This record gives sequence, C-alpha cells and structure tokens, in this order.
Amino acid sequence: MDITGAAAIVTGSATGIGAATARRLAESGCRVAINYTRSRDEAEATAEACRKADADAITVRADVASDADCRRLAQETVAAFGRLDVLVNSAGTTKFVPASDLDGLSAEDFQRIYAVNTIGPFQMARACAPHMKAAGRGAIVNVSSTAGIFGSGSSIAYALSKGALNTLTVALARVLAPEIRVNAVCPGFVQSRWHLQNLDAAHYEEHVREWQERSPLRKAATPEEVAGVIMGFITGPDLVTGQVLVCDAGANLGGRRR
Repeated sequence: MDITGAAAIVTGSATGIGAATARRLAESGCRVAINYTRSRDEAEATAEACRKADADAITVRADVASDADCRRLAQETVAAFGRLDVLVNSAGTTKFVPASDLDGLSAEDFQRIYAVNTIGPFQMARACAPHMKAAGRGAIVNVSSTAGIFGSGSSIAYALSKGALNTLTVALARVLAPEIRVNAVCPGFVQSRWHLQNLDAAHYEEHVREWQERSPLRKAATPEEVAGVIMGFITGPDLVTGQVLVCDAGANLGGRRR
C-alpha cells in the first residue's frame, strides 16, 4: 500500500516501538497522530521528529482503555488530516510478576492489562474502521508479543492478554475485509525503556546478552527493527491479512544454536 499522503494513528507512540513506527511512517510520507497517556514531552518530541521528515503530525492524549477516548482519537485524526488509512496498536501495559507467583496477580491487575492490551485494540479498530472503509482501504497492525504464543513474558496476565490479541487479529481480519487488512507482530525481548524501567541497569544488560546468546541470529531487537517489520505489513503487497508474525531473531525456535 502506498502511504504517501495517507494518515495514521499510532497508539502508545511517545516512546519505544510506537515512536519508532511513527517516525518510519513519517519518513514514508504519511501524516501521523501521536498518541500518549502520560509521556507528553516524549510525544511532542516524536511529533517533532515526524515534522522534520516533512510529515504533518499531531499529538493526542487518550487512554485506549476508554472507548470514548478511542473514538475521540479517531475523530481528531480525521479532523486534522481529512482521512484515516493506518492504525498501529502499540499501546501496552503489564505488571512484572514471576509466573510462579500466582498470588502476585489480582483480578484488578488482569482487568487493567486486558483493558489496555486487548480491549483497547478492539476499541481502536472499531473507532477507525468506518473511516478506513470510507477511504476504500486500510491497514491495522497490532503489536503483540511472543508471550502470547509461548505463555512467557512479564506475567501470566500479560501473556494471556497478548494471546487474546492474536485471536482478535485473526477475527478482525475476517470481518473487516476486503477494505482493511489486519495483522500482528510478535517481538520477543526488545531493547527499550519498557524493560529499562523495570530492570536495573545490570539486569537489563544481562537480559540483552542472554537473548543474544539464545537467538540463532544473535540479536536482541531494537524498536526500530520491530518498526521495520510493522512497515512491511503496511506498505507491502495488499495480499497478507490475519497473520501473527513472530520476530524474535529465532530465540524461540528451540534446540541449541550450532
């Protein structure tokens, strides 16, 4: 899909994968709505980076767990750009709890994680779909995780929310066709502020080394690399939908690297 002059929403795009994706979209000639909940300064910095790439950009504060906020985000984007072609659901949350600590998660933890990671993307897709259909085309990419496939990650609640997001991806691909394609990317460990905020510096570097050692490609992904995979779904041939793509440098292939 040619996105020159198109318009996109990237949720959770103040930092990390979302910010990297917003910049890549702008570099490809797409106007971008930068969404954030708390990181206003970082969102403005991302928007400025998009403008330096000669793309229009706006910032919109909205919590994807709120259906009213999702609808407002879509409406403000269309009001600013006159159309909507792309949605990247990058907003996410978790609670770091070892899988063995079953008492470490409350019902409230599950509800908040699901509200952002699963219900949020559904609400955003629902809010954006009519505008994409009006434009005659659309691409939605959900940022999921290998946790949703292998049941690992920061917590059981997080893994379940991403597993549900993968199922949502397939379901939406069916019901939003033929105008809208829906796919998901599933990165493993990503070198980003997401982990830096929850691991001290020594444990973070150890995590990076461990991931590089276990992956056949000897890499721990960066947000920019994951953004490249997302862009492949958006700008590639309009032939792929309903796919859940693992992009973890082969770390979950199993067996020993030779």
